[in-house]
Amino acid sequence: MTPQALHGLTTAAIVVLIVWRLYARIRRVIGRQRLHPRRPWITLTVLPLILVLLSVSSGARPHLEVPLWGGVLLGTALGVLGLRLTRFEATGAGLLYTPSAHLGIALSTLLVCRIAYRFVTGAFPGAGATGFAAPALTPLTLLLVGTLAGYYCTYALGLLRWQARVRRESQPVVSEPQRS
Repeated sequence: MTPQALHGLTTAAIVVLIVWRLYARIRRVIGRQRLHPRRPWITLTVLPLILVLLSVSSGARPHLEVPLWGGVLLGTALGVLGLRLTRFEATGAGLLYTPSAHLGIALSTLLVCRIAYRFVTGAFPGAGATGFAAPALTPLTLLLVGTLAGYYCTYALGLLRWQARVRRESQPVVSEPQRS
């Protein structure tokens, strides 16, 4: 296989992967959804781990850590707003929630625009004029990653709190028999 063909296949594979994941992500943030018991726990495990790894990798470069943790603060505030705008339903079919479509679309658009920009400027292998990867850790990228991580972690915590509250309220209260 020629280097040009390999380059084309790599680029096509990256584009297909990105489009597929973005489609799945946008479908997940728009419309009524069933609360899956494990999904919030996965979010609360993976995203903080990614934040710690990014923080460690930016190490001695505070100009990279400030946007990352600033993004986490911004994302946390957006997560609280998102939870307030979410419609929660406890039905016989399970726990359902409808996130704010506007907030989901805005966050998805930010992510799509950043990925498109990084792809066009050559930040992904096989992209851009040179075909070499640009440094991946930029302040704007870390701000966006921190914002998304803060938002999704806060939202996952809110979903777990709601789930626990619904379970507590739905359990019958057993009272002690009165003695004469």
